[in-house]
Amino acid sequence: MDTYKKKELAVGAVMLCAGLFYLVLTINLPRKGSIDASTVPYVLAFGLCLLGLLQLLSARKATRPEAEPDAAPKTPADYPTVLKTLALIAAYIGLLEPVGFPIVTALYLYVQFIVLTPSEQKANHLTYALIAVIASVAIFFTFRHGFDLMLPAGFLDL
Repeated sequence: MDTYKKKELAVGAVMLCAGLFYLVLTINLPRKGSIDASTVPYVLAFGLCLLGLLQLLSARKATRPEAEPDAAPKTPADYPTVLKTLALIAAYIGLLEPVGFPIVTALYLYVQFIVLTPSEQKANHLTYALIAVIASVAIFFTFRHGFDLMLPAGFLDL
């Protein structure tokens, strides 16, 4: 067996083991009903297990891809965008409790949209703001009233 196939099998095995480990941790969560705070972890655990199994199955037939001589040159990593995103995540976490989920999430999404807009493309601020506000409010009310989970409301205290 060549090293490429071994690496693909190892990736599948690690994914499956991580999914099973996550599933074991999820089983220990308290349950309130059919859909509660543990629903998403169950979905993620089963999804990770399924991906691990699919990776293992596809790795059995894997062959090393041939390098294309006319392949386009790789684009360099965009480290400033990564650093801006990490800074935004840190600010989001820091402001979530005092300011509240709806406002901080809308601001985070709006600024993240701007950060991820390619430099050669003009940012559509109105569209970004609308998507950010609608998504933030929809997520907040889904969790607050649909799942009966309290997200920090901050000074809005809805």
